[in-house]
Amino acid sequence: MHYYEVAPTKIVRAKADWFTYHSETAYVKGDLVTIPVGNTLQQGIILKKVNKPTYATKPINSRIETLPLPRPLVNTALWMSEYYHTPLATVLQTVLPRGLTKNRRSPKEVSPFSFARETNDKRVFTADQTKALDTINAMTPGTAILHGNTGSGKTAVYIELANRAIARGESVVVLVPEIALTSQLVAEFSQHFSDIIVAHSKQTEAQRHIAFKNALASPVPQVVIGPRSALFLPLARIGLIVIDEFHEPSFKQEQSPRYSSLRVARILAHHHKAKLVLGSATPPVSEYYLAESSNRPVIRMVTSARSNTIKPTATLVDMTKRDKFTKHRFLSNTLLEAIETNILEGTQSLIFHNRRGSATTTLCESCGWQAFCPQCVLPLTLHTDQHKLRCHMCGHHERVPTSCPECHAADIIHKGIGTKMIETELSRLFPKARIARFDADSDNESTVNEQYQALYDGDIDIIIGTQVIAKGLDLPHLRTVGVVQADGGLSLPDYGASERTFQLLAQVIGRVGRNHHPTAVIVQTYQPSHPAIIYGLAQQYHEFYAYTLKERKKSHFPPFTYLLKLQCSYKTEAVAIKNARTLRTALAHKAHADVLFFGPTPSFYERANGLYRWQIILKSPQRAHLTALLNHLPPQHWQYELDPLSLL
Repeated sequence: MHYYEVAPTKIVRAKADWFTYHSETAYVKGDLVTIPVGNTLQQGIILKKVNKPTYATKPINSRIETLPLPRPLVNTALWMSEYYHTPLATVLQTVLPRGLTKNRRSPKEVSPFSFARETNDKRVFTADQTKALDTINAMTPGTAILHGNTGSGKTAVYIELANRAIARGESVVVLVPEIALTSQLVAEFSQHFSDIIVAHSKQTEAQRHIAFKNALASPVPQVVIGPRSALFLPLARIGLIVIDEFHEPSFKQEQSPRYSSLRVARILAHHHKAKLVLGSATPPVSEYYLAESSNRPVIRMVTSARSNTIKPTATLVDMTKRDKFTKHRFLSNTLLEAIETNILEGTQSLIFHNRRGSATTTLCESCGWQAFCPQCVLPLTLHTDQHKLRCHMCGHHERVPTSCPECHAADIIHKGIGTKMIETELSRLFPKARIARFDADSDNESTVNEQYQALYDGDIDIIIGTQVIAKGLDLPHLRTVGVVQADGGLSLPDYGASERTFQLLAQVIGRVGRNHHPTAVIVQTYQPSHPAIIYGLAQQYHEFYAYTLKERKKSHFPPFTYLLKLQCSYKTEAVAIKNARTLRTALAHKAHADVLFFGPTPSFYERANGLYRWQIILKSPQRAHLTALLNHLPPQHWQYELDPLSLL
């Protein structure tokens, strides 16, 4: 008889991650099995063989897959549970697809992405690309940052590195920040690899399970492309992990286990003895500092991958100067003239604004009443196409009032700018233009994925969108990028607000200046002298990096300290305040001397789904001093996040 520690994929008992079972069949670490838990059968994973315990054990029921999960993946899951102080079952639910015990048809899934693109089979590398390839090939397993300007050819470097890994018999994982960029990368990789596994959250349960089974059973090295979850496909031997646009916050999962793909990829690469390449034109300040401090390669690419490229002309429009807005109240004369010229010449314009909807505020001009969400007490956003007011926090929606519910006056006005309003205004100004909007309100047929070929071919004249269009896209017919209000995020009370503004601005500007055509960038802002605006417009990363490090060091923020965010939710404000204060007092008595406490204070979104939310922020130069305090957190009403990217 054999005895094994088995980790169920559902939480059975608090602080108990695995239980001992017996079997006459021999198993190995990573085997997926079914086990009896109470009166039900659950899925589990074999962790290790143990001696017969002194207590009675239940039998393992059956094996789910003939092959075990690769040990590096199992070890990474165990690390995630410990590092993020999260039940192992919660981690396994993230790592494994649903429906493991269901029988699936197993034909090879055909990639849903097929696009016509200009190809260059000669693959002549620039000096920067050659240096990057040589540096990465020569380095020991571990992490390298590929700091390449937009248009410097990072994707070509990824493809060549992948070719070399496959030739060595090693699989490759390429992560993109979101599904919208998967299509373009798959299109480019498909020119060099005939067999690509695509994995993302929009796939059905069956599709994700088939991708999982294909990866597990593949006898040959594979190329995997997808967002965050693609990292967990069970490849036997990984030689290269690439995280493209690694500055994007979407690489941090917002639900438990709240992991960072950058951290998890480092551990997975370590267990596979693989190389991890982090690519971006605007690397996160903390990651750049970490790489420099640990003497890992930071590879600079400044030369355009295409010859004869012309740098875009940049124009900064001060939105306080109303003489620059005589044709429209929020679209400057300069921007409108550029759009009109592009339409006449049959080229494209891209209008970026990181706020969706038609108007952000609905109020009564007579008495000052404002439309708020009854659950979250946040301003409701107007969506004119649906004739509804909608809460972007909880999804609550209601009809647009024709009169004030308090004073009954008909003086209802809508203020603020959203992408839908920009679309409406540009459709009125340019009625014959082909306009497409891309944001979180886009339906399934109107996503960047679905419209990518039309975007690439120039069939769309004006592209409007939020950050989904700000990164990664390479559109040969694009001539003008317009930013409606570049400083929109600077007023947020968060230590990363300036960095995110800089990154978005530098990234959206990088959509032009990628070929031999003259292009332009027009940036509208109320804060033309802010460092994030100045450095972002000029794409001066190192100047912004030095400025930000100085600010972070002075205020004790990452990379000079670790953060822990504690947040409680209660039905009444008084109870939330009372319990937040009680917890702070209790933790302060148990905390190490170097732990700094801030709060309790109301959360930025103080109410959500009818609950009041208060938070406490803790800082320490030692991460272990923060994780130790999590053992004293109440089991209910409190949530925590280690290493939060945002304190909002």
